[in-house]
Amino acid sequence: MMDFGLPFMPFEFIFLGAVAFFAGLVDAVVGGGGLIQIPVLLSHYPQVAIPTLFGTNKLSSIAGTSAALWRYARAVPIPWTLIAPAALAALVGAWGGAAVVAWLPREAMRPLVVVLMLAVAIYTFRRKDFGHAETRELIPADRWRAVAFGAGIGFYDGFFGPGTGSFLIFGFVRLFGMDFLRASASAKLINVATNVSAIGFFASHGPLLWTLGLVMAVCNLAGAHVGTWLALRRGTAFVRQAFLLVVSVLIAKLAWDMVKGG
Repeated sequence: MMDFGLPFMPFEFIFLGAVAFFAGLVDAVVGGGGLIQIPVLLSHYPQVAIPTLFGTNKLSSIAGTSAALWRYARAVPIPWTLIAPAALAALVGAWGGAAVVAWLPREAMRPLVVVLMLAVAIYTFRRKDFGHAETRELIPADRWRAVAFGAGIGFYDGFFGPGTGSFLIFGFVRLFGMDFLRASASAKLINVATNVSAIGFFASHGPLLWTLGLVMAVCNLAGAHVGTWLALRRGTAFVRQAFLLVVSVLIAKLAWDMVKGG
């Protein structure tokens, strides 16, 4: 089987499908699926243009994220009047972030993101009650804060990307008083919006690996169902622990990339 002249063997579909399944599971709980899929795609297809692989990753991710959103929405009260405007702002912000990649040095972001992630991890670890329960009611002014937050996160996701899910969850807990489970559920709509924006941007700038992307999307969706089931069954404490684990892995990966690049 071929996709834009690139041959695919059955083993590749099985291997990348398994990767997508695990990525969907992790992403449904606390985000970070891109940390799993992107390095594998980059190492597996070094001859393929990076925008093509990034777009293919988003094609896979949006299936799992949408499935997770659907399942969360049936079990967790998502504040749609707050999250929907934030998602629209994130969609626009993500396109803008992707558009300025050519003019701004992306690599300069890595040390800053490591510092921010360390701060997030330390704050969450030291505040044992952080995100265990909702701490306040939402107010009308929160809608505009959510729009600004969504636009900023969307721009970051389009421009750099790693840690978007973690920043979203932390922001919803810290800024809007949500618990970790509700924050993770709310983050999924923002993720869907930024994925739609990214797919549109990358598809308009080159071909995607549609066959591979769709196979991985099915597997990612299946993983998301399992991940959402785990999160709903185990509750906020489980999501908090998974959040700290994913943030720690992200810090280690970005720090390693800095050392290796230097």
